[in-house]
Amino acid sequence: MRFKDKVAIVTGGGRDIGRSISLRLAAEGAKVVVNYRSDRASAEATVAAIERAGGTAILVEADVASADQVAALIAATTAAFGDRIDVLVNVAGGMVARKLLAEMDEAFFDQVMALNLKSAFLVTKAALPHLGEGSAIVNLSSLAGRDGGGPGASIYATAKGALMTLTRSLAKELGPHGIRVNALCPGLIGTTFHDTFSKPEGRKATAGNTPLRREGHPDEVATAVAFLASSDAAFVTGVNMDINGGLAFS
Repeated sequence: MRFKDKVAIVTGGGRDIGRSISLRLAAEGAKVVVNYRSDRASAEATVAAIERAGGTAILVEADVASADQVAALIAATTAAFGDRIDVLVNVAGGMVARKLLAEMDEAFFDQVMALNLKSAFLVTKAALPHLGEGSAIVNLSSLAGRDGGGPGASIYATAKGALMTLTRSLAKELGPHGIRVNALCPGLIGTTFHDTFSKPEGRKATAGNTPLRREGHPDEVATAVAFLASSDAAFVTGVNMDINGGLAFS
């Protein structure tokens, strides 16, 4: 029960990796704020699963690329659980679509950057007055942020690479206040993201080229998040941790 009586916000916490993180933190005692933007059914199912297991969670709809809606997310959190936020996990993100440079317009660039980078900036800034000594931020970057991503993923990869740099910068800035900031860089994890954006033959080939010869599972990402957010990682900050089965090394 590493998070007993602690308050955790998980943006994009209703499905896939976000759902696994929400369930894991709740199982270890956290009061979890499950944020979602559009998939209410999945988010409700996540909260229901937490409550069935005896945990505590609330559901908050918010587009975390909107400053006004982020303010409402933080307000709902403090109204439900008090003024302190102990764990912030910035999961919300996505590719939107695979597009080559010639196919992109400015609106597409702005949308992808807002979803994957601006969102983490806005939520972290809004949560900062409630984060104190011993609190932790974990950002969800991607292997794409290291290697540039696959075809049509250049702006998504760029945003995730920028999130890795933001992680390092905030670790330096917030460390003197006792706030740790780390990120995870998942490789091929079995989620609806890859169901949507990756071809089955490509996924099979990638898994076959991975030393562990398989895709990862969202629960394995959640385990790593729980470590980075807990006091077990009390001297770990500014790290962009790979979790890709050995597919690539930093």
